[in-house]
Amino acid sequence: MPPSTPAPAPAPHTWVDDGQALATGVLTTTLGISLMAHAGLLTGGLPGLAFLVHYASGWPLGPVFFALNLPFYVLAYTQIDARFAWRTLLSGALLAVAIQWMPNVLRFGEVAPLFASAMGGLLIGTGLLMLFRHNTSLGGFNVLALWLQRRRGWSAGVVQMVLDCAIVLAALFVTDVQRVLQSIVGAVVLNLVLSFNHRPGRYRGA
Repeated sequence: MPPSTPAPAPAPHTWVDDGQALATGVLTTTLGISLMAHAGLLTGGLPGLAFLVHYASGWPLGPVFFALNLPFYVLAYTQIDARFAWRTLLSGALLAVAIQWMPNVLRFGEVAPLFASAMGGLLIGTGLLMLFRHNTSLGGFNVLALWLQRRRGWSAGVVQMVLDCAIVLAALFVTDVQRVLQSIVGAVVLNLVLSFNHRPGRYRGA
């Protein structure tokens, strides 16, 4: 039998590919965050930390998220690459705006907390996956997880899960145990999406 020829390298993403992924990823993530916030839950990662600061201070969630992200934009610029850093800065800024804008166009009715947690985690994980595959993220612990995946080969999903669960557990200082346990469901679902679909050497976008 003749030797098999290697598959051709995938074509690089165009600016249209990247633009639609950025918009879809940011809006999908925003919807998941809004659903969890409506149910009185917390998400993991930097959005979860922003929730904690928001609840404690009353400051608006979007600007708090963007301000907390600033050190991670620097990490992305200095340790990953400038193009990724600028894309992440844009994605993070758009998420901060979308979080503030979403209540003007969408209001939820009664939602079961466990459903809100699981579906919110699924939406956020799917949104992050879209962004990861187009060489961007929403900053925060996503940048740290991606950097560790590239440098050490650690699964971005597993790293993110550990950090997310730590943030959700810190919520014990601002909410009750039941809400924290319900929130952990969302953090696990979110990171299972990333663990199964974004692994080193597999399922990686161009």
